[in-house]
Amino acid sequence: MSIEIDFRHSLGNATFEVAFNVQRPGITVLFGPSGSGKTTTVNVLAGLLKPRQGRIVLGERIVLDTTRGIFVKPRKRNIGYVFQDARLFPHMTVHENLRFGWKRSGRQADANAFTRIVKLLDIQEVLDRRPSRLSGGERSRVALGRALLCSPVLLLLDEPLAALDMARRAEILPYLERLHVEARLPIIYVTHSLDELSRLADQIVLLNAGRVTRQAAAAELLSDLAFSDLTGISPYGAVIETRIAEQRTADGLTLLAFEGGGLLVPAVDGPIGAILRVRARAEDVLLAREAPLHISANNVLPARVTGIRLGAASQADVQLSCGSARLIARITQASLGRLGIADGQQLFAIVKSVRIDLRGENTQPIVPGCNGIPE
Repeated sequence: MSIEIDFRHSLGNATFEVAFNVQRPGITVLFGPSGSGKTTTVNVLAGLLKPRQGRIVLGERIVLDTTRGIFVKPRKRNIGYVFQDARLFPHMTVHENLRFGWKRSGRQADANAFTRIVKLLDIQEVLDRRPSRLSGGERSRVALGRALLCSPVLLLLDEPLAALDMARRAEILPYLERLHVEARLPIIYVTHSLDELSRLADQIVLLNAGRVTRQAAAAELLSDLAFSDLTGISPYGAVIETRIAEQRTADGLTLLAFEGGGLLVPAVDGPIGAILRVRARAEDVLLAREAPLHISANNVLPARVTGIRLGAASQADVQLSCGSARLIARITQASLGRLGIADGQQLFAIVKSVRIDLRGENTQPIVPGCNGIPE
């Protein structure tokens, strides 16, 4: 399902003019500083805020068109919304919280959806508890489950991990990855975290001062030298979609192939052809003029320099192309000069370590297409 959003609104001294499109299922991350318009945008999508002027189309359905006087109420939009604080009903058990949205759904999921979602989010053991007896990570998972059981056509997640400590964030991120793979519906995700952005995003919409400054695929934007100018944050490095090409059981390694090369990583459980996202931070990529022969690193990739950006603290970010994949290597300016690195030069990128994230394709959504939003 595609999403079209275009609105103008004012809140106090802040003005917002936001427009972007989502063309396919997956996670679109809204990223930008506080006050840039991220929460305002999801509230407009949900119908919790009626803008001064705007138009929203969900698939073939117009839910907002101020010029035609169309404003579909939140409860009728079939959108699931997970807030920062979960907002579970304290007097209900987990089981009752989950079934609340399911019963109120205008497009109720089949009877097996409850079991599938409970299993997906691993909350079987807490069904009889009330929210006060749940950890922060458990509350977040239950809130996700309640939103999914409303059979949404779109899921909104407004900084769902912001209230959690690092341990609880690490606990719930794998469930968000599984949600990406299995839900097969558009997800709009708000975050301040570069790690969440690099790990979860398919598409990124950058916001600043109430305007969209850039929209692009995650792999493209996170390895773009302009990322620093747009966000004030250094580019992440490399985000590459790979497929399992070979299981080298004798060596305990898995070969992940992509257009432009391959990466050997510690054994990953999965069938040949399974899709995995690989991330390499810029600090974990070294550069060499010649192919090194006697090093411990398994991954040495031929690459071409496509850009250089001098940064603070005597650092330099070097952008590289390796086939269709892009990488960033963060080195010192002293090393840049010593190696004589220049645009267009052929080099070797030595990838010291990578992070591997779940990706994949599923033939069925976990639920077909209510919302978890108050009327």
